This record gives sequence, structure tokens and C-alpha cells, in this order.
Amino acid sequence: MFNLVLVNPQIPNNTGAIGRLCVNSDTVLHIIKPIGFDIDEKAVRRAGLDYWEKLDKRVYDDIDDFFEKNDISQNAHFATTKTDRPYFEAEFKEGDYIFFGSETAGIPEDLLNRYKSKNITIPMGKKGRSLNLAISAGIVLYEAIKQNFNSFKEHM
Repeated sequence: MFNLVLVNPQIPNNTGAIGRLCVNSDTVLHIIKPIGFDIDEKAVRRAGLDYWEKLDKRVYDDIDDFFEKNDISQNAHFATTKTDRPYFEAEFKEGDYIFFGSETAGIPEDLLNRYKSKNITIPMGKKGRSLNLAISAGIVLYEAIKQNFNSFKEHM
């Protein structure tokens, strides 16, 4: 139904939790290297529980490899703290790609600039600087599902 893209994830527990989220929402998980752990690491499987084997997971050598294999134009959204446009103002469509950057660096600046009109953020209070990656992915993905709920029901 949707595609979640993790650009250089660093924490295996987050990726495992996102994998579990993807299985339960019929979402494809795209992982772009380099990553900060072995994709088969025990922590990833533990966070993903028994869902990891059911996951539609695609791994790419780098960002160029990803773009060579996927047609990205106006069907993508880039989650970042570097914009004022809230995620709930974005129009999500079935098959869209939702990008999240690494826990330490976010999405690379050149990618954000290339798709500036597709940047989205999760509004937060002034005391914090960002949310956990897995929580962020869940918030945005389920907004996309909400906007496409009739199609979602047909897939489940």
C-alpha cells in the first residue's frame, strides 16, 4: 500500500519496530545503506518479533541505487525537522514513498533540497528536538493510511 524508506538507519531496535509496523500495515520497507548494524542482527529481529520474516524488505547499496530502482517524482514525502509544513497537510496516495533519515543525521540536505515542496514535519514543543524514528514513522504512516482508509481496508 505504501513504501517506507529508511536512509542510513543507525539503531537496530528502531528498524525492527518499523519492520513490524510495515508488516501490520502492508507497507514495503526500503533500507538504504550504509546502516549502523547488521540487518540480521538479533536486536532487529527481537524488535520485529516474529514479523521480520514476513516483511517485504528491500535493501539498497546507497541512495543512487535506490533511485535507479524506484521511480520517484511527486509520489514521495520527506520527514524532517527542517520544514514548517506539518505531515497532516500532505496529500498521501496509495504507493507513495515516505522517507525518514538516520537517527543521528536525518535525511541528507541535498535530498531535502531536491524535493523541498515534499518535505513534511511532525509538530513538536520547544523543549525537544526530535522524536524517536519508529514513533515518527508510525505517526506519519498512519496519517497516510487514514487518508486512504477505504483502499487500506481492501488490502487487509
